Amino acid sequence: MKISDLKKIYCVGIKGAGMTAVVEILNARGIKISGSDTSEVFYTDAILKRVGIAFFETFESAHITNDIDAVIFSTAYSLENNIELKTAKEKKIPLISYPEMLGMLFREKLGIAVCGTHGKTTTSAILAQALAIAGADPSAIVGSQVLDWNSSALSGKGQYFVAESDEYQNKLRFYDPWSAILTSVDWDHPDFFPDFASYKNVFKDFVAKIPKVGFLIAWGDGTDCLEVAKTANCNVFTYGFRKENDYAIVNHIVELEKQSFEIMHAGSSLGIFETPLSGKHNVLNCVAAIALCNAMELDLKKIKLALQEFKGTSRRFEQIGTFKNAILIDDYAHHPDEIKATLNGARQRYGEKKIWTVFHPHTFTRTRALLQDFAQSFDDADNVVILDIYGSAREQQGGVSSTELVGLVNKYHYGKAEYLATIDEAVEYFKQHAEEFDVLITMGAGDVWKIGRQLIDAD
Repeated sequence: MKISDLKKIYCVGIKGAGMTAVVEILNARGIKISGSDTSEVFYTDAILKRVGIAFFETFESAHITNDIDAVIFSTAYSLENNIELKTAKEKKIPLISYPEMLGMLFREKLGIAVCGTHGKTTTSAILAQALAIAGADPSAIVGSQVLDWNSSALSGKGQYFVAESDEYQNKLRFYDPWSAILTSVDWDHPDFFPDFASYKNVFKDFVAKIPKVGFLIAWGDGTDCLEVAKTANCNVFTYGFRKENDYAIVNHIVELEKQSFEIMHAGSSLGIFETPLSGKHNVLNCVAAIALCNAMELDLKKIKLALQEFKGTSRRFEQIGTFKNAILIDDYAHHPDEIKATLNGARQRYGEKKIWTVFHPHTFTRTRALLQDFAQSFDDADNVVILDIYGSAREQQGGVSSTELVGLVNKYHYGKAEYLATIDEAVEYFKQHAEEFDVLITMGAGDVWKIGRQLIDAD
């Protein structure tokens, strides 16, 4: 099946970040799109309505009409748990998973995959923005709303396609990259990958697919990332803070509203770059994009300008407003290393200000497998509120609780953590303690962002 053969598409799970981005690109081609999802409100609701995409907030067999050419579905749904997919199967309407459709789009152009455990969203957005400013007119799919675009997709006419590429369920098998950025490799998704070795093998198989004429830009400060990079047959460049890296970061300076850093490459300085984003992890994200752009022989002056002006993406250390003079920040961090990086960036930016965090653990399997790591992730927060675990569509319960995590946090930092079951309880708690914090960071992959929005509305 070719994308050009599709005139009418129905999307199950249309509100997903990646799905909405695919919808934007297909809609720009003139394909008629409709779909369905739950009634829960996401940032993608506004994007879909702005683009003019009609969608249902229920799943019903009557939605699957005979004139539909294909049904694209989120991998959260299956024939067993979704009546619309079952109906489409019975009507012999082709079913295409989200990663399969992304792979089809990817193969039409020179595909650049941004993969790794952490930093995929911001790095892919930075890279796509840099390519756009450099005049390459790329297409792109990013797993969050890019604030500069007010969207999560670009539908350009150039030869490059940048895609945030998720390893979960080995979606990487559907993508054939021309080049790739590998941001990090830390064991995640224990509900699918039983051990770290199986997790790393997915990345090894993926980078081995990059052709010899392509590039792999790999984080060079992590041994597991370097282990994966050894399986690549293409041009490999490393980046990071170690001087041995091909793109080595030096003279890193943190200021209140920006960070600056210099990059050494092949014995020479590529210059000093600036970003308004917080944290060393975002310096790394910027340098990954710079390294690939330099390998592609793009104008680094334009890349430098793109970085200076890049505002970031939704739910990635996004300052959403204030409450009683306290700064409210929302972040998607849901892995111990992400929490550490986000809070460290906050501490660097805000110094001695009182930083409070409300964390919403995401999935029982991840929380159980990484419980000790989670417990030691909050060093840079002054106070932590932990909500009940957000099971997501994958699971509803399983062998661990948030009270266990609270107990372990307090084992390492007596009295730092407190358990609250629900978002509503947390909102009331922060109202009562409004004068005790200067910065409040909501963290997690679920709907913890609602706390900040409700506090803003109550202020």
